[in-house]
Amino acid sequence: MKPLLELFLAFARVGVMTFGGGYAMLPILEREIVENKGWATREELMDYYAVGQCTPGVIAVNTATFVGYRTAGILGGVFATLGVVFPSVVIITLIAGVLTNFADIPAVKSAFAGIRVCVCVLIFNAVVKLWKGAVPDKAALILCLLVFVLSVFLDISPIVFVLFCAGAGILFTRMGVRGK
Repeated sequence: MKPLLELFLAFARVGVMTFGGGYAMLPILEREIVENKGWATREELMDYYAVGQCTPGVIAVNTATFVGYRTAGILGGVFATLGVVFPSVVIITLIAGVLTNFADIPAVKSAFAGIRVCVCVLIFNAVVKLWKGAVPDKAALILCLLVFVLSVFLDISPIVFVLFCAGAGILFTRMGVRGK
């Protein structure tokens, strides 16, 4: 029972500190799961995160489920998922009860504007950390730039990009361009 409680509490800490959604949680998740607990390597966490983005649902929940499952099986996945969701449920319930009464106050509007700026910075930090682990060579850089340009100018489903990049990664490895 102790490992399950540890999973719940670790992911509850991640959940309570995650403002701005899945992308903003990456630095907190990395510190808690990789550095503090050692439940995954940075590379494994990036893989879980990538798969979590490609599967239906919230990235934070999916990633917690993957790490929890790897650490302690099915119950580990359940406890990690409950841990990451629990703080949000409590906080949103409390906020929902009072926000409608204060949403039009100028100070509250200004506070939310400031929070949005902070969230952008947190997401940018997550992108920088992802970049370091995901773009190790020229082949990956070219692939990254290609997908970026295509995603800016074309309305293509992210699933297509993920499948394309997976295929390109396999092709690059077979051609000897990477993986050495």
